Amino acid sequence: MERKIEILSIGGISIEYSIIGKGEPILVLHGGHSNCREEFGYSALVEKGFSVITPSRPGYGSTSKEMGKSLSVACEYYLELLGFLNIRKVHLLAISAGGPSGIYFAARYPEKVCSLTLQSAVTKEWLTSKDKEYKAAKLLFHPNIEKYTWKLISMLNNAFPKFVFKQMFQSFSKLKYSEAREGFYPGDIEAIRKMNNRQRSGNGFFIDLRNIGEISNNVLQSVACPTFIMHSKYDGSVSLEHAYFAHENIISSELCLLDTWGHLIWLGKSSKETDQKIITFLVTHNKLCSE
Repeated sequence: MERKIEILSIGGISIEYSIIGKGEPILVLHGGHSNCREEFGYSALVEKGFSVITPSRPGYGSTSKEMGKSLSVACEYYLELLGFLNIRKVHLLAISAGGPSGIYFAARYPEKVCSLTLQSAVTKEWLTSKDKEYKAAKLLFHPNIEKYTWKLISMLNNAFPKFVFKQMFQSFSKLKYSEAREGFYPGDIEAIRKMNNRQRSGNGFFIDLRNIGEISNNVLQSVACPTFIMHSKYDGSVSLEHAYFAHENIISSELCLLDTWGHLIWLGKSSKETDQKIITFLVTHNKLCSE
């Protein structure tokens, strides 16, 4: 896939973004530790004639951390980006820790959104100071430390891809490794290796942890566009409670529970189902973008 990466500057704030493909636009709000170089799920969308636009969210990649003062401020800049690109309406795709950004944008700017898809998305309170994962993340992914953390992970993963895949598996899935093995694709190990080579946390992950608190029942209930909630039954990173919570509060939502082996719903033998279901949903609601 040919990926164009640009930086838009607005009043001293930089927004890094990438564009892949041509056709109906999809604005992707990527997950934690990611950026505009994200790849999961993109091939199927581009092959079906969609244009995938991915801004690096605040504090990630080369996007200014100041853009992340709040979800409201960040969404104002996403709106500016769409205006710069002369895009009137988009499908929104919000992934994992990018869930709150997608929800907030859909609620705040309904006239700009054809549909919202939430994939493995955070939709309510997530990691808190009471969680051991939170305490580990505050240390390992601190802005002054994270580059060394990811460099170590990348070095180990490049040298021992099967070993690292097995060690990381438990953070993505509620299944035991032995239970999930039949659902693996041979390419899953390589996909994880490539993911770990492109990931960085910057200031972005700490911004995510802070801004998640801005999503409330009222914000979710303000989402009026058709919404597709995709979540693995075995997600070990973002619990199913998030999918159920969004479904209960977004009136126009459809819940799709997947048999993929975990949080990374684009991997494994069931990943074809992930691609087929989102494409069917998007094609069904394409006419909304031309209205």
